[in-house]
Amino acid sequence: MRLIISVVGRSHSGKTTLLEKLIAELKNRGYRVAIVKHSHHADDLDTPAKDTWRFTKAGSELSAINSLDHLAIYRRIDHYFDPREISDFILWDHDILLTEGFKSSPYPKIEVHRREQGDGLLTDPSQLIGVVTDEPLDVDVPRFRPDDVRGIADLIEKMLLEKREKAEVDLVVNGKSYPLDPSLKDLLVRTMLAMLPQRNGEIKDLHLAIRRKA
Repeated sequence: MRLIISVVGRSHSGKTTLLEKLIAELKNRGYRVAIVKHSHHADDLDTPAKDTWRFTKAGSELSAINSLDHLAIYRRIDHYFDPREISDFILWDHDILLTEGFKSSPYPKIEVHRREQGDGLLTDPSQLIGVVTDEPLDVDVPRFRPDDVRGIADLIEKMLLEKREKAEVDLVVNGKSYPLDPSLKDLLVRTMLAMLPQRNGEIKDLHLAIRRKA
């Protein structure tokens, strides 16, 4: 499964600024980054009267607009998507999913903390992998200055490389991920590669979709 890391913190702690810099740094290192922001507002991003809005209102499950350099996809949902559900939805297009918020999620977290916001942290210590702060804090995870983007990216890259040591196989059924036995993963990888009629160059991603009538 793709790596998911949540950047959390109180309002105005600097999460968005940090994420902007992290995205640029990881991109410069050759990684494909997806970003998801958690919002408690029912914002209608698909603006009324626009074509995609009209298609959605007509009953389309998903509407997309494609321009020369941009692809935007709108999908109506009836519940908050967990970051893993979002990662499965965009499975082929990223190496890591970073989220802004989702502090109640079970994924590894980097907390952004500012001195004037008090001493306490929001994150469960068992989920905390790093703290970005402008003051000394007694924590059992690496501490980073707000401007140490390279150091934070090093921490993330280490986790990415650990996941890349073996081929990943993601089993997603009806939008839900299921774990696979390690020995079965290896068998599936070898079987799928053997089925390919021709291989030119390195294969980074391979996707097999099975759809059955109800």
